[in-house]
Amino acid sequence: MNIQEYFSRISYDGSHKDADLKTLTAIFQHHIHTIPFENLSMHCGERIYLDLEHTYNKIVRKKRGGWCLENNYLLFWALQRIGYDICILGGNSYDPAEKTYTSDMDHVLLKVVIDGKSYIVDSGFGGHYQMWQPVLLASGKDQPQVPGIFRLTEDNGIWYLEKIKRKHCNTDQSVPSTDNPGMKEIRKICSFTLEPRDMNDFQELNWNLQISDNLFHKKSICTLQTTDGVCNLVGWTFTEMKYNYMEDMDMVKITTLTDEEVEKTLKDIFNITLENKLKP
Repeated sequence: MNIQEYFSRISYDGSHKDADLKTLTAIFQHHIHTIPFENLSMHCGERIYLDLEHTYNKIVRKKRGGWCLENNYLLFWALQRIGYDICILGGNSYDPAEKTYTSDMDHVLLKVVIDGKSYIVDSGFGGHYQMWQPVLLASGKDQPQVPGIFRLTEDNGIWYLEKIKRKHCNTDQSVPSTDNPGMKEIRKICSFTLEPRDMNDFQELNWNLQISDNLFHKKSICTLQTTDGVCNLVGWTFTEMKYNYMEDMDMVKITTLTDEEVEKTLKDIFNITLENKLKP
């Protein structure tokens, strides 16, 4: 494993001599704009191994993406190699259908300390809930980013990450998709504690996600952040979102693809060429 090879994979040619916030932000943004969040292995007969060298070969050399366990594991290795004070945290994602957080840890995120200040870095949530910048670990502080406003709150040692969403305008309808155009929706994303974790703590989770009945089993997912928004491919549905297309309004375009178009979209938009046949 070679840090320069990782930098080439994420198209980063800047300096990494100083383990500061500016460098962290630059590397993080290059990572999320070149490495997709995806679970395609599950839908083309491949096993996902929670092993650093395996993850490195898959994402860096085979130019694939990965889910949170893989994406953040690779980013953790790179940032630690550069010299950042970094640790792994375990999180519980929010289930909108059940209106609660998962009872068991099902997410990995990172904490980076720079000049005495802590930042949350997460390259593995994907979609339009993906942060674009490190989020300062401060309770109750609104932190505006291109995708929206992120906010952390703390209660009895448990931290909660949420995002204030903009209204959506569908290109087919040209009207906001929110029921109340005057209201901004607050979307809960995940909860976590600051207890340091080891990636081996997530081996069972990595296996269970591949064999249990869950969203990743039901849907093939591939998402990638773009220069001004995000592209999502879920099954045969391709969604393009452009952030702040109009004032406080995101533009959304949804297209249904054929099997052939799915393969072409993976190559053209996500830069992914699969070794095995995908069954969306």
